Amino acid sequence: MGFLDLLVVALVPILKVLLVTGVGLFLGIEKINLLGPEARDYLNKIVFYVLSPCLLFSNLAETITYKSLVTLWFMPLNVLLTFLVGSALGWILAKLTKTPRHLQGIVIGCCSTGNLGNLLLIVFPDICDESNSPFSKLSTCSTDAEAYASLSMAVGAIFTWAYAYPLVSSYVIKNTEHSSIQSSEPSPDSCTEPLLSPSDSQISEDNSVVLELPLTNMQDGKKMSFKEKIAGCIKCITSKIDLEKVFVPSTVASIAGLIIGIVSPFRKVLIADNAPLRVINSSAALIGHAAIPSMTLIMGANLLKGLQRSEMSLVVILGVVAVRNICLPLLGIGVVQGAHHLGVVGSDALYRFVLMFQYAVPPAINVGTMTQLFKSGQGETSVILLWSYSVASISLTLWSTLYMSLVSNSSTK
Repeated sequence: MGFLDLLVVALVPILKVLLVTGVGLFLGIEKINLLGPEARDYLNKIVFYVLSPCLLFSNLAETITYKSLVTLWFMPLNVLLTFLVGSALGWILAKLTKTPRHLQGIVIGCCSTGNLGNLLLIVFPDICDESNSPFSKLSTCSTDAEAYASLSMAVGAIFTWAYAYPLVSSYVIKNTEHSSIQSSEPSPDSCTEPLLSPSDSQISEDNSVVLELPLTNMQDGKKMSFKEKIAGCIKCITSKIDLEKVFVPSTVASIAGLIIGIVSPFRKVLIADNAPLRVINSSAALIGHAAIPSMTLIMGANLLKGLQRSEMSLVVILGVVAVRNICLPLLGIGVVQGAHHLGVVGSDALYRFVLMFQYAVPPAINVGTMTQLFKSGQGETSVILLWSYSVASISLTLWSTLYMSLVSNSSTK
């Protein structure tokens, strides 16, 4: 199959995403104001608490079984790798560009957290429907694509709130504490004694643990070993995890959907054609169908904020765009092709395409949701998202074309 044919196949679903996003952006314009700040807030809550959980529950329960979950074991590991490498590259970028402390978390969050949700649910089934698609000959292409996209969305939601959220929040909290300490610090001639003793000023019960690891042990003054530093880093990150944020409605729905899908008795009661409680799943699916267009419209309306001025420098924005649109997609080729060579991911070309595609997606809109929770850095996040999604409209098309060419050529050998 020629490069031009694959380019058309990759372009069609991206154009669909752009059109729906453009409608959302148009509805968010101040003169139209159908998706203004208040309307977006209400619609976002409906998506967060109702539509997205229903979509995940119904899709996972229908498409994921115990057998398929065992086959797809590499996908959660693959998604975790995108988060780990992305956050490492984001941290390096923030340090090289000397990004202000309170904005470093945003940079790391945008580099580590990709849009593994509604974007995949739009793109993959459309690629299967294209007649020139290398996957169109597969009789189960649409079903498999929906299963892959649903599992990717579920795993992405769990890692976003269990890993990225505490990582991003640590920088915001540290900056807040630093500001409060500076504002409450007495002048040199007002008193001569510190308010807290050195032992009390390290960590209190109400203060958050700083993620920066010390080079020495405070108790005996000895230099810490590498293992102690790693253990301290893991302890700091886990101490930041807020279970209320981890077990958001989407996470709970994902777990429930997976349980019903892989446990045969539950599946027979809720999913089978003659299941006595099949109306529950069909109702959830009916509600969930509204999630994809709603999320995409909100995404378009939220990008309007990116047209405003912000503290984020152009160098940092270009760096995030480079990480998400060049570095990670190239890494995806190496990881997936290496895993295929070792026999880890099998011979399913569509599955390998999905695994590669997970590296090429733009930052997740949930990073903007995090900044809304923190009430800090919303404008800077919107600027990064605007530029990232603008570039991704081109890069995703090109990377998708290359990925399809790679998996189709390797599958014919």
